[in-house]
Amino acid sequence: MGMTRFPEVSEGMLGELVPVGGGDPIPLTQARLLVGRRSRCDIFLDFPNVSSQHCELEMESGYWQVRDLRSTNGVKVNGQRVEVQVLMPGDTLTIATMEFEVVYQPTTDGPPPDMEEAEPFAMSLLEKAGLEGRRSERRRAERRRRQLPTKSAPDAPDSKTDGQTGEGDTEILGWLTDDDVSE
Repeated sequence: MGMTRFPEVSEGMLGELVPVGGGDPIPLTQARLLVGRRSRCDIFLDFPNVSSQHCELEMESGYWQVRDLRSTNGVKVNGQRVEVQVLMPGDTLTIATMEFEVVYQPTTDGPPPDMEEAEPFAMSLLEKAGLEGRRSERRRAERRRRQLPTKSAPDAPDSKTDGQTGEGDTEILGWLTDDDVSE
């Protein structure tokens, strides 16, 4: 735990992630890098708050961009949670709780790609504001709190299942949100 492995510097550096507060910089050596807790990731961050495949860094149109891969603890750029974001030199990239300064020189004189125009309806306004995920989590927690069964004696049959297997499924489905049961 607490171990970090960096990709080998073989193709030349395209930039680096410098840990805020000190530490060894992480070289960005390929145009696409997978960041996560799995050992097969290009940038291996062995910390419990980092998802197995947390995010992807990609050089596109001469600029680095980050894409959150549906991680649990998210990705932030300059303090704002993002799904996909162009990284400008000097930006602060937060992966879970680890902060890095993004250091690189854009490889083009052109403007950075506009991520908003690429997929304008890919995310709701509530998701962009970081409210959608929190709201569904609060609803799910409230349902669980209201509907948790009380503990019964171990020898007594569960009155809600009438002693038959499968009857409690209806109660369990009541705990789930639409997001949990949708396919």
